[in-house]
Amino acid sequence: MNGLKYIQAKQQNWAKRKGLALFGGTIPNEGEKNYLNSITANIFNEQLSEETDKNFKEGDGNETKDSTTRLAKMKALHSSSALPVNVFQYWQEKDVSSILSACRLINRRPFNSDTLPNAVQFEQKFEICDNKIDFPKKPNLDVVIEYDHNVYAIESKFTEPYSKVPKGLSDKYRSEVSFWNGLPHLQDLANKISPDNNDFKNLDAAQLIKHILGLKKQLGKSGFTLLYLWYDVIGNDGVAHRKEIEKFAEIAKKDNVKFRHITYQEVIMNLSNEFYFGNEVYINYLTDRYL
Repeated sequence: MNGLKYIQAKQQNWAKRKGLALFGGTIPNEGEKNYLNSITANIFNEQLSEETDKNFKEGDGNETKDSTTRLAKMKALHSSSALPVNVFQYWQEKDVSSILSACRLINRRPFNSDTLPNAVQFEQKFEICDNKIDFPKKPNLDVVIEYDHNVYAIESKFTEPYSKVPKGLSDKYRSEVSFWNGLPHLQDLANKISPDNNDFKNLDAAQLIKHILGLKKQLGKSGFTLLYLWYDVIGNDGVAHRKEIEKFAEIAKKDNVKFRHITYQEVIMNLSNEFYFGNEVYINYLTDRYL
């Protein structure tokens, strides 16, 4: 079983245990039955917060609206937007040091009364270049958490590494010399995967490079930590993906970019082991659905 099928089967089994009806993503009810009839059925506590809903409506992914031919992406059991919402939305009005610790981004510390309201944001954009003609789009980061004068940017992956080969980096990024100040090793990698990517079959290295460029422009190289948070799978797909992540991490480290990586499974287990009491319903939901 490949990684995509593994995730789909696991999520379908969760839906069956919950007695949730499954639908095809193409209207009317065509295609493989991997969708729920509402977004709320796919979200912990059955709601998007006002802030989360606003974030997604301002994003580029059209995650929360049905089109004339397809159901909203967030209705999919394997939705790459529902997963981070289920893990991170819970912390919007709480002390985020717990989830940051579970992600191994900070050391565990006691409650911080200075945590800002809505410190957790989704679909945040960091502009790479002032040239709006050649660079009209700003890369969207799945989750951004501000805490203790630091910015933690999270790129989340669910089925993507196991369902499609990532594209290369457009030549226009290579031609902007200023992008690469202080990033010689990432520049070398950019040259290798531009315009065609023959180095990475699972990891979207071009996307990670763009995130680093945007974060660097807006915050400076030392002003952020980029976390690659992914859902691991058994078999060859999982092994290959992990090797590519480690390869990218070594390159970023040489340029002194704060790049981290961890699996969703590890984060959920860390939450269960270290922060279970007081968060039982939330952690039970994550454990039942994603472990």
